[in-house]
Amino acid sequence: MRKVTVRDLWNYFGYRQINGDDSSLDRRIYGANVNRPGLELAGFFPEREHCRIIMLGETEMSYIEQMSEERQRNVFDHLTSEETPMILISRDLPCPEILMEIAATKNFPIFTSFAPTSSLIMEIVAYLEEFFAQVDSVHGVLLQVYGRGILITGQSGIGKSEIALELVKKGHVLVADDRVDVYRIHNHISGEAPAILKNMLELRGVGVIDIAMMFGAASTTEKTRIDFVIHLDKWDKDKEYDRLNLKDEVFNIFGVNIPKITIPVSEGRSIAVIIEAAVNDFILKSKGYDFSKILDERVVQLISQNKED
Repeated sequence: MRKVTVRDLWNYFGYRQINGDDSSLDRRIYGANVNRPGLELAGFFPEREHCRIIMLGETEMSYIEQMSEERQRNVFDHLTSEETPMILISRDLPCPEILMEIAATKNFPIFTSFAPTSSLIMEIVAYLEEFFAQVDSVHGVLLQVYGRGILITGQSGIGKSEIALELVKKGHVLVADDRVDVYRIHNHISGEAPAILKNMLELRGVGVIDIAMMFGAASTTEKTRIDFVIHLDKWDKDKEYDRLNLKDEVFNIFGVNIPKITIPVSEGRSIAVIIEAAVNDFILKSKGYDFSKILDERVVQLISQNKED
């Protein structure tokens, strides 16, 4: 599990800190979920909620106003425990005086934001899920081609990096070469380059080149969602290939199926151009235009007509 602290969240979003010194920002965050403490305010303290960021919005503040001072002290003492990372108050609502008093004695971090509660929860969860996502590595090249994340796989030495270089020269964008770190966010897979390989591409006989330095900053990006997988297979004259691509191949990562096709590689084939065509075809299929199936339906219809004649 990657380590993330309150400081990381504060640096990224810039929430206004109203309590706690610099050392309070070193509290560790252990999960991506956010707790709106309805049960705690009602007097029930479930153990599983201890390690979550606490969010106080208009509903919680309205309820707190009805609570007695003794009840507030009991609840706020629990909410500011050592296991709780921080408290965030939405819409710049004033912090309850008793909460501020207790937090000050514990050096507990409290922040406010002008944003509504729902927006804050969504942005925090989206940010933290990347930290806590399960990460794996796959061998391949990841690019953005026509705005889609394309993972190119194939055996070592088949020419993936050279094809990536040709695609970059055509204006497409490199994400990672050789090793791609992949992780699941919600129901999709994203990929990025390991820090040591960022912007780098290896060419046999040349060595390692920096794509950003050679082709400009716009030729690379840090990460992308993986929409489509293209597997390069060395041409085998004895192997039967699906010429119409009617099989629905998938590439499974962390339980997510990503559409996949296999392209045979042989001398004289412009694989970069073929990949561009494959990506365009994938985009059209996602919009309901499947030309292979249209041709197949025409053939079936023609056979049916010939039988009738």
